[in-house]
Amino acid sequence: MGGRFLRGGKQSRYHFVRSGSRSIRAKGDTLRRLQELASRIPFDDRIHTAATLKDLDLGLIRSFLNEIKSELFEESGAMPFSELCRLMNIARGPDEALRPINAGLLFFSREPDRFFPRSWIEVVLRKDEAGKDFTERYFKGPLHIQLRDALSFIKGSTIEEHVRKISDRAEAERFFNFPYIAVEEALANAVYHKSYESGAPIEIQIWNDKIEILSFPGPLPPVTATILAKNQRVVARDYRNRRVGDFLKELHLTEGRGTGIPTINRAMKNNGSPDPVLETDEHCSYFLTVFPIHEQASVEDSVEVAIVRYCQRARSKNEILDYLGLSIHTNNFNRNVLPAIEKKWIAMTLPDKPTSKNQRYLITEQGRQLLAGTLQ
Repeated sequence: MGGRFLRGGKQSRYHFVRSGSRSIRAKGDTLRRLQELASRIPFDDRIHTAATLKDLDLGLIRSFLNEIKSELFEESGAMPFSELCRLMNIARGPDEALRPINAGLLFFSREPDRFFPRSWIEVVLRKDEAGKDFTERYFKGPLHIQLRDALSFIKGSTIEEHVRKISDRAEAERFFNFPYIAVEEALANAVYHKSYESGAPIEIQIWNDKIEILSFPGPLPPVTATILAKNQRVVARDYRNRRVGDFLKELHLTEGRGTGIPTINRAMKNNGSPDPVLETDEHCSYFLTVFPIHEQASVEDSVEVAIVRYCQRARSKNEILDYLGLSIHTNNFNRNVLPAIEKKWIAMTLPDKPTSKNQRYLITEQGRQLLAGTLQ
């Protein structure tokens, strides 16, 4: 994939790549990707000459070793720190100039963005269609921690279970506005495959009708925009961040081996959601995953809202659980009904006798405001 161009008697070397049926000169992101592939040592496995072992945190390292149940965990508290870093292959070089590698800093430095600009996850909650009313959250720190924190935030702020009572069936139909497994897989893949040289964060835009996950750059060959649009399993021959992938796999945050797209598709299908959209451009300069909302989620009530609506007249615990199609069990009550009580959307009719057999649950003024769309 290289070529020469003669100009004024001087030889200028350019690189060319195949794009469909054409050979085009590699420029910009395409050239950078070509150079990235040609490098013998991937970026995440290179020594960071500006960092020292002091930039690695023993607490983070031992927490990681403990989580993956490594035999090194017991020894790590007593052995020399430099030896531990060598054994984990997160630092290399002679004793007098031992330096961390980039993957080591990404996972075991308290502030990786000191070394890799904007190496964090940005989550934007869009509150209107125009996108003018929004809130932002930044998730920083070691890669696995920011990934888990961002997923926890999305799960708590966005993912909702919905319930639809069907008249001729005893059991209610249940689904989610967005299946968490699909979002988890897509975000983990973004952390795995983004470039930590580019200085671009992972961006998550949460709209009323979709979730978008954007990372830079796009996929490596042989994946193209055309192949990606087919939304099928892709067997990659090259990985941008092998060491990052190794750490994520040990933490069970990703599987690799081309399982990402099938996992996402399966989760969306099992939830009854529309197919996800996977997108990049001709030069594979970005990777965008779009999750459309479940078609019924915009018109059906979430579980909590369904409970509030049902309790417009006083209802017993058993009546509520039966309405939801759930067995009469304390765990089901705590998981589904208690949140509506804690948010003061419904309240006990006998607050001084919480375990009374005559206890009922009734909508509150805040609950009425919720149903009317006027709750502040």
